[in-house]
Amino acid sequence: MTSSTGTAADADRALKARHRAMWASGDYPRLAAELLPELGEVLVRACGIRRGDRVLDVAAGTGNVAVTAARTGASVVASDLTPELFEAGRARAAAEGVEVEWREADAEALPFADGEFDVVVSAIGIMFAPHHQQAADELVRVCRPGGRIGIISWTPEGFIGRLFATMKPYAPPPPPGASPPPKWGSEDYALDLLGRRITDVATERRVLTVDRFDRPEGFRDYFKEVYGPTIAVYKAIADEPERVAALDAELAELARRADRGQGSTVVDWEYLLLTATRKRDQVPGPR
Repeated sequence: MTSSTGTAADADRALKARHRAMWASGDYPRLAAELLPELGEVLVRACGIRRGDRVLDVAAGTGNVAVTAARTGASVVASDLTPELFEAGRARAAAEGVEVEWREADAEALPFADGEFDVVVSAIGIMFAPHHQQAADELVRVCRPGGRIGIISWTPEGFIGRLFATMKPYAPPPPPGASPPPKWGSEDYALDLLGRRITDVATERRVLTVDRFDRPEGFRDYFKEVYGPTIAVYKAIADEPERVAALDAELAELARRADRGQGSTVVDWEYLLLTATRKRDQVPGPR
């Protein structure tokens, strides 16, 4: 007989395998390089990362934050569930002449000691770990008391939050216990996850302006080609041409409604920037 614990562990491994495959599909390194590079500078500056800091980038992807942090002279570890993304990060680090340690790691079970890092960051990364509280607990655990925490997340109301809302009716139901990624972009929700273990909290909603698409359909086709979550949704409905056509129309309309450009498609993608300090009198563990 299989124990309930064993069954849960097997289910979690299967879920993480699907997540890894999703992010390895398409060409996320291309998207990260073409659309998101400025977020690394934003988070490094907001956290005051400097030479001598021991830094962990959680769910680092191709290392937009990690490589930027390494340029300051910090000692940086980039961790991610999907090591297929590291090749692009290593190439960028080599091109910029900086050292980054790349570690395959689940954000919900980080292989690092309590309080190992001076600064723990995640940009558009930890929000995609399915079990938000576990991921938040790990984020705080590996940060030393008095250390700094910085997170960038897409907001539910912003463009990417609306993208996920648009895709949701076409996607398979989420597994039990999994939470929608954009919830991390709500101030109250994120602060509740981190609990009373942090102080000196600052939150700010900002926008990333994306102007690389010539028309709304260009945005849709780009995401269908390179973005793992969008690829996964289309894969789920591949045998239903009417639903594929409906989603095609909805994604193009999403970009059309948000477009503020003249002659090309210009869209502001809202995100939440959160920084905090881990309290010095807090021991590792849950809230």
